[in-house]
Amino acid sequence: MPLPATLRLFCCLLLIAALGGCGGPVHRNLDAEQSTLPASELETAIFAAGCFWCVEEAFDAVTGVVATESGFIGGHVSDPSYRQVVSGGTGHAEAVKVSYDPNRVDYATLLHVFWRNVDPTDAGGQFCDRGPAYRSGIFYLDEAQEALARASKQALIDDPDAPKPIVTEITAATTFYPAEDYHQGYYRRNPLRYNYYKTACRRAARLEELWGPAG
Repeated sequence: MPLPATLRLFCCLLLIAALGGCGGPVHRNLDAEQSTLPASELETAIFAAGCFWCVEEAFDAVTGVVATESGFIGGHVSDPSYRQVVSGGTGHAEAVKVSYDPNRVDYATLLHVFWRNVDPTDAGGQFCDRGPAYRSGIFYLDEAQEALARASKQALIDDPDAPKPIVTEITAATTFYPAEDYHQGYYRRNPLRYNYYKTACRRAARLEELWGPAG
């Protein structure tokens, strides 16, 4: 049976006392040491694909990704908490900000990773997490990103073998608010809890149904 989003919220709130604090540091990828670029020359991409724990894991596996940060975007409340967002009413989506070295990975590659880690046919959430806070989306930061994002979506629409319909939104990025520190790098810091959640949510199983075996 899928693990409801409310259960995930309850489990997360129980962890606050043990893991502490809000607004912690960006979660740095293990690949960060391979980048020779200063932070000011890194580029940024923002994606929403349901649970941001899972999205971090997907992008951390990409060579050239230097850091990932879980947070919220697309809403109308300043600096919302996780509890506010998943309870509804703020308009935000869970999202991940990806910092990457453009000399080692390009935005088109990140788009490919995004599509293979999302159910683009689901307008009501992602996997077992339901509601607008878990909607999928690409939040572009400039015209070049917008053009590439829209072209990648159109390519899927035109592909007879791709899942349909493609309902993932593509919108201009607004303010990105980092999530509480206990969410950052959650899959690495809490592997047992994370893997239980991911399995119960059937994320990997559904992605295989949509896109075929990973890899």
